[in-house]
Amino acid sequence: MLSPWVVVSPWVMVSPWMTVPTCHGVPTGHGVPMGWDLVCSYRQLRQMAQSIYMAGVLVGALVLGGLSDRFGRKAMLMWSYLQLGVMGTCTAFAPNYASYCVFRFAGGMALSGFGLSIACLVVEWIPTPYRAITVAITGFAYTLGQILLAGVAYAVPHWRWLQLTVSLPFFIFLLYSWWLAESARWLVLSGKAERAVKVLQRVARINKRKEEGEKITVESNMKEELAGLKSSYTISDLVRTPVIRHIFFCLSIVWFSISFSYYGLAMDLQNFGVSIYLIQVIFGAVDFPAKVVVTVSLSYIGRRVSLMVALFLAGLVIIANIFLQTVRTALAVIGKGCLSASFNCVFLYTTELYPTPIRQTGLGFGSTMARVGGIVAPLVKMMDEYYPFLPPAVYGVAPVVAAVAAGFLPETLNTPLPDTIEEVESRWACGRKGWMRRGRRVRSPQSHPSPLPATRGAAASMPLP
Repeated sequence: MLSPWVVVSPWVMVSPWMTVPTCHGVPTGHGVPMGWDLVCSYRQLRQMAQSIYMAGVLVGALVLGGLSDRFGRKAMLMWSYLQLGVMGTCTAFAPNYASYCVFRFAGGMALSGFGLSIACLVVEWIPTPYRAITVAITGFAYTLGQILLAGVAYAVPHWRWLQLTVSLPFFIFLLYSWWLAESARWLVLSGKAERAVKVLQRVARINKRKEEGEKITVESNMKEELAGLKSSYTISDLVRTPVIRHIFFCLSIVWFSISFSYYGLAMDLQNFGVSIYLIQVIFGAVDFPAKVVVTVSLSYIGRRVSLMVALFLAGLVIIANIFLQTVRTALAVIGKGCLSASFNCVFLYTTELYPTPIRQTGLGFGSTMARVGGIVAPLVKMMDEYYPFLPPAVYGVAPVVAAVAAGFLPETLNTPLPDTIEEVESRWACGRKGWMRRGRRVRSPQSHPSPLPATRGAAASMPLP
């Protein structure tokens, strides 16, 4: 994460230089306040920098998601890597507060583009039976980075050097990303069938299934899908048809509530009386058991039930924190674990519910709703001066409401990814049970509705090169 902030979630960061001297004290440490005199009447500008960064993440989720559906997952991923590296490096050498905020805003935008592109590439390449496990492994990598960041921040206390240390690796990631394969699904549905065939054949060769890959042709495998392509898709397609609109509103509630409650929980960390570095490690470590449990649940019980249970438990734990003050730290850690599990669920669930042409747009709007939740949470926190019990009550009720909304979503366990809006509409037309039955019935390559039937055996079974 590109900042002098310690990350405690995908949305919340706490600065190691939050404790600063008073107006008449002697500055200590190596934080931004020392260099730019952000103390006394200018102290609130430190929080403004965080808000500007979050605004960048929000704008990036909304804008870059749509651009990825237009220009491709790989292209947007590479651009995000470049932007993260350049903006992070520029932030480390920012000469003043204004330029620092500009670079942070641009870095926040790139962070959204990176996360959304990675999610779509993983989901669109990995076969259905291994999708939950792959998403979980990706989540574990994030958690490991979160824990390692605490050690790096402790070892590199000066914020400029810390910023540079975590920014330079993105240039290495940019070089590596040249070898990644573009989503074949996106290529076909964007009218680039010939290029899709070449990508699939390349992946088949790496999988040592060259003969199967050579059988993939535009004429035999993709003719029907190419004939039904729509010229372009926009954000209005998220609400144009009844089923997609239903999915869109339910997922918006879920994304908003997870972020809203997580942000509210994280804002109370300073009252635990524990080192910020230790909290970083604890909040990262709890993700491992939470994500293991939810991965098993996603694979065998289903996406919908797993999401509902994780949200409901998170809500109950946060509400219990009002009455059980003696174990509030333990309850906060459990609540964080449940919300992390919910985040894993909704990330996978969202990509499986939306069809390929608007998948990244839908995921981007969901991420945008999460940023809105992070913005609204501090406003609710302000009410604790008048009604101390109200903020945790609201933070606890939100996940429960989201659990109810998740109950109105269709199950996607063992169902192939939808490739068109019409396919999603027809699946839902049979009702919720019809969706599940059809998904389990259509499991062979011959009956797979994807325009890439050969990829299940030849290409899709391998991780990205």
